[in-house]
Amino acid sequence: MRMPRGGRLFLATCLGSLFVLVLYFQSITKPEAGLKTDSSPGKSRRSPLQTLYNGDQQLELSAAQRSLQGRRELLEQTCLSHMRKRQVLSPEDLKHLIVDDKHSLIYCYVPKVACTNWKRVLMVLTSDGRYTDPLSIPANEAHVAGNLHTLNEFSVPEINHRLRSYLKFIFVREPFERLVSAYRNKFTRSYNTAFHKRYGTKIIRRHRANPEAEALEKGNDVSFHEFVQYLVDPRTQREEPLNEHWERVHSLCHPCLIHYDVVGKYETLEPDAQAVLRLAGVEGTLQFPTSGKSTRTDGNMAARYFKHISPFYQKKLFNLYRMDFLLFNYSTPEYLRTR
Repeated sequence: MRMPRGGRLFLATCLGSLFVLVLYFQSITKPEAGLKTDSSPGKSRRSPLQTLYNGDQQLELSAAQRSLQGRRELLEQTCLSHMRKRQVLSPEDLKHLIVDDKHSLIYCYVPKVACTNWKRVLMVLTSDGRYTDPLSIPANEAHVAGNLHTLNEFSVPEINHRLRSYLKFIFVREPFERLVSAYRNKFTRSYNTAFHKRYGTKIIRRHRANPEAEALEKGNDVSFHEFVQYLVDPRTQREEPLNEHWERVHSLCHPCLIHYDVVGKYETLEPDAQAVLRLAGVEGTLQFPTSGKSTRTDGNMAARYFKHISPFYQKKLFNLYRMDFLLFNYSTPEYLRTR
């Protein structure tokens, strides 16, 4: 079957009771021309993406334009070089894509990459006035299922329509800084008893010699070395998918199959978030919340955690997250000892 020029195609098939979406990936051309508007006969209305990437916006945005366009082009090139051109996606694969129909937005949320604040922002945008300030929304409420719609809730034609016409964006982070942040949050905080029970007890049982009974029961003292051993253990992914907090970004958001218009980075969160809000047309009415954390996980902190991980396990872990490093143009950390 020939693909339409510059497009992507979902083929819906039913195999018994299994419903799948077959998506063909093709190198994507520049955004399509805007639609004609009734109020301006004979003139094309430029879409936000055309405004961003075709370069006739204000001069002070030129650096942001170049950066965002460069990331997108590099992602496409890396996908073509390293990923298969055909893949089967199930509706389950679309559960991380949050949809805002009012502003024609699709956001793939990645845990530990400011996703709580992005969910708060989207709750404000979709609430019809119920919320006005993102920071007034409790963090736990932002993660309640049902507060926001995800792409897997829609029919195949509705999915295709949104993927073709909505602004799609994602925010990513240096993979090992994100991983250390997830470990610190889920295994070193006393209040995360659900994670301790669900994952900590299993990690200790498998990767600690002669564990004490209390550790086996509570799972609340997992070391970073034990966590790394768990991640690279072949049994881990054979048994179930990785938890979303340490799952690879390319497995959560499928950036080689879903063409993201904006690839924001945690390292440049504020200007990138401002660019997205400007494209959505809400920059003047809504501000992305700034982080007040004083102990944010950065490269220096990640280096301290990796200091006691052997080169053998460092190499295995890097191989596990290699595609995230490649796709989003992150360099191999200098502190790694993989040779």
